[in-house]
Amino acid sequence: MSIVISTVNMKGGVGKTTLTVNLATCLARYHQKRVLVLDLDSQISATLSLFAPHEFAKIRRRKKTLAYLLESIIQPNPYNKLSIKDIIIPLVCEVEGLELLPGDIELYDEYIISEKLHQQALLEEGFTFEEIWSKFERVLIQKVIDPIRDDYDFILMDCAPGYNLLTRSAIAASNYYLLPARPEPLSIVGIQLLQRRIEKLRESHQNSQPLDLELLGIVFILSNSGLFGRYYNQVMKRVEEDFNQDERFKTSIPMDVNVAKAVDLFQPVVLTAPNSNGAKEFSKLTQELLVKLKQ
Repeated sequence: MSIVISTVNMKGGVGKTTLTVNLATCLARYHQKRVLVLDLDSQISATLSLFAPHEFAKIRRRKKTLAYLLESIIQPNPYNKLSIKDIIIPLVCEVEGLELLPGDIELYDEYIISEKLHQQALLEEGFTFEEIWSKFERVLIQKVIDPIRDDYDFILMDCAPGYNLLTRSAIAASNYYLLPARPEPLSIVGIQLLQRRIEKLRESHQNSQPLDLELLGIVFILSNSGLFGRYYNQVMKRVEEDFNQDERFKTSIPMDVNVAKAVDLFQPVVLTAPNSNGAKEFSKLTQELLVKLKQ
C-alpha cells in the first residue's frame, strides 16, 4: 500500500507546490518509485507545474479532472462512467513512474455539500450535522484514492492554503504531512495554526476512527535569501523550541532563479535545470525523506 503524504501550510506562497512536484519527480526519476501527484488546490499550481495549460484545457473539456471524481462521490450519477484510472495522466514530463491526477479551477460546490449533509442529518436519528460533516470529510479523499492506493509507492497531495474541506479530508486520509515554510514570522504562524487545527481534527475523529497521521517534517524553502536573512536566526530558534530534531528536515531549499524559471516551462526544476543548486538540494531532500521513512 502506498505512503500518502499531504503538503500543507495555512499560509500561501511558502512553496507547497514546488516542494510537492520536485519531491515526486525525484522519487520517480532517481529512486524508481511509482508516484502519484494529486492536485487539491483550485489554483491548479501542481497541475500546471507538470502539464502545459493548453493540454490541461483539453482534458478539462473532457471532464478528466479531480472535479469529476468529487462530483461522483458528492452526487452519485449512474451515467458517470469514468474511473480514477481513466483520469490519471501517466508518464508525466516523460518521467517513468510519475503520474498526475489533475486538479480543477472548480472542484466542488460547498452549498450542495452542506445541503446534502443537512438532509442526511435529518434522516439519521442520533447524529448531529457536525458528526455527519466530520464523517464525510474523513472519507471524501479516502474514497478518491482507495481504488488506486495499492498501485503506487507514494501519493503526494498538494493542498490549498488555509484549511478547507479538501485539505482537512486530505490530512485525514494521509499517513504523513509535510510542512513547507519560509524563514519569516508569518510562515511560522501558519505552521502553528495548522498544528492546532490538526489536533482538533484528531479530537473530532478520536471516538470513531483515530487518525493514523504523523508530521514528517518542516522543510524551509528559500532559506538563504537575503530578503529573509535578518529573520532567519530568530525564526529558526522558534522552530527549534517548538519542534524536535526528527520533526525538521536538515536539507533546506536555497534561493535559485532556476526554480522560478521552471514554472514557466511547466516542469519541475529537477528536470529543467538538474545541475542547479535548487535541484541538487531537492535531490538531497528526497534522500533524507526516504531515510526518515526507512525506504
